[in-house]
Amino acid sequence: MAQAHRLPSFLDHAESIRRQAAQYLFDYFESSCEGAMAVDGEARIVWMNEQYAQFLGLPDAEWALGRPVEEVIPQSLMREVVETGEPILLDIMQHGEHSPVVTRLPLRDAGGRVIGAVGFVLFDDPRSLQPVMTKFTRLRAELDAARRELSESRRARYRFEDFVGVSAAATEVKRQARRIAQGGATVLLLGETGTGKELVAQAIHAASARAGHPFVGMNVAAVPEGLLEAEFFGVAPGAYTGADRRGRDGKFKLAEGGTLFLDEVGDMPLHLQAKLLRVLQEQEFEPVGSNRVQRVDVRVIAATSRDLPAMVADGRFRADLYFRLNVLPITLPPLRTRREDLPALADALLARIGERNGGPRRSIAASALEVLAAYDWPGNVRELANVLERATMLSDRRRLEAVDFAGILAGAGPAARPPAAPAAAPAPAGAGPLAAAVAAAERDAIRAALAAAGGRKVEAARILGISRATLYEKLAQFDAGDPV
Repeated sequence: MAQAHRLPSFLDHAESIRRQAAQYLFDYFESSCEGAMAVDGEARIVWMNEQYAQFLGLPDAEWALGRPVEEVIPQSLMREVVETGEPILLDIMQHGEHSPVVTRLPLRDAGGRVIGAVGFVLFDDPRSLQPVMTKFTRLRAELDAARRELSESRRARYRFEDFVGVSAAATEVKRQARRIAQGGATVLLLGETGTGKELVAQAIHAASARAGHPFVGMNVAAVPEGLLEAEFFGVAPGAYTGADRRGRDGKFKLAEGGTLFLDEVGDMPLHLQAKLLRVLQEQEFEPVGSNRVQRVDVRVIAATSRDLPAMVADGRFRADLYFRLNVLPITLPPLRTRREDLPALADALLARIGERNGGPRRSIAASALEVLAAYDWPGNVRELANVLERATMLSDRRRLEAVDFAGILAGAGPAARPPAAPAAAPAPAGAGPLAAAVAAAERDAIRAALAAAGGRKVEAARILGISRATLYEKLAQFDAGDPV
C-alpha cells in the first residue's frame, strides 16, 4: 500500500525529469546550430532565433512572426511536416547562394495531435558533413567487401572437371552427378573417406540452378553433440545464458536458396535425426530458444562413409530419414578400384601442390606410379594427396621416383606391395602373411596418431586422413583381437 502511495509522486518526478531533458535538448540545439524556428498548425512562423534571422538576411526575428513560412523561406518544407506529421530529419535546403543542412520535426500536444513543427539549421554548408560522409563511405565499402568475401567463401570451389579420372567408375560418377544437378531432390553420396564426396557435392551445386546462392558445408562428426542443433537451426536472441543478444543463424538459414552439404550424416544422434527429417519434409524449422517457425528453401546433399542400412537395422539410424535422404544416391568408388586413374590424379594433385606452396611443379616417374599402384590407399584420394605433398617436401627431384615413396608408404598404413607379376593370380582376401602385415601396419599407424594427438580420437582421425567413425571401427576390431 505504501508503494502505491509513492507511485504518483515518482511519476511526477519522472515527468519533471523528462520535461527538463526535453528543454535541455531544445536549448542545446538552439544554441549550437546555425538557426532555429517554429511554426504553428497553419505553418505560420511563431518563433525564430536572431541567429536564423541574420542567416536569412531579415531585419530581425520579430519581423517574421505571424507570416506564412513560405513568404520568409520560399524553399521551406515546414508545411509538409505539419500536414503529414512526418519528420524530415536531414535535408539540404536551397536559399539564395546558401545550401544549409536542415532537420524538421513535428510538434504534438498531449493528445498526439500535430500543432506545429520545429526546424534547425545544422550546418550552413553541406561540405561540413564531408568527414561524416567520408567515414560512412569507407565503412560501407568495408561492409561490401566483407559481404563479397563471405559470399565467395560460400560458393562452390569445385566443378565436375575437378573430379579427375577417365576410368569407367569415375566416368559413371560424373554422369550420374550431372543428371542429378539438374533437379532439386535430396542427394546421398556414399563411399569411403577421402573419395571426393564434398568435391562432387560442390560440383553438383555449381552445375545446378542454385549455383548463384550459397554452398554451406558442415561436418556432423566434427561438431560436439550438444552444439549440433544450434549449428543446424541457429539460436534465438537470448535463448540461454551467454547466448548472443542478436541471435545467430544456423547452417540452414545461411544456405537459404542454395545447397547444404551434410558430411558424415551417419554420425548424427537419433534425437536430431527426427528434427532433420522434419526440415526435409516440411522445409521449416525453429531456432533454439524460439517458438517461431522459419521457412527455408535449401537443397540437402548428405554424405557418409558408414553403412546406413546396417545402422538402420541396428536402430542407430532412423529408417524414415534414411529413405528421405536416399532419393538420389551416388556411390563413389575407392581409389584401389580405379588404379588406372592414378597417373591423371597424381599429375593434377602435384599441380595443385605446386600452386599452393609456390614451388616448382613436379612430375612423377613410371617407376613411382608402379609403387603407388601397388598400395591399397585406405585413405583414397585424400591420402594420395598427403603422400604426394610429403614426397615433394622431402625430395629435391623435379621428377619424383619410386625411392621417394618407399619410406613414406611403409609407415603410412597398410603396407605397400610390390607390383604383382602379370601371370600371378590374385591372393584371396585375408590370406596369410600379407593380411597380418596390413593389420600390424594399421595398428602401428593408429598408435602413433593417438600418441601424437594426446589420445584425442577426432584429432587422431584427422592425422590418419580417415573419419572418426572409421577410426572407432578400427579400434573396435583391434579390441576384439590384438588391442591398440
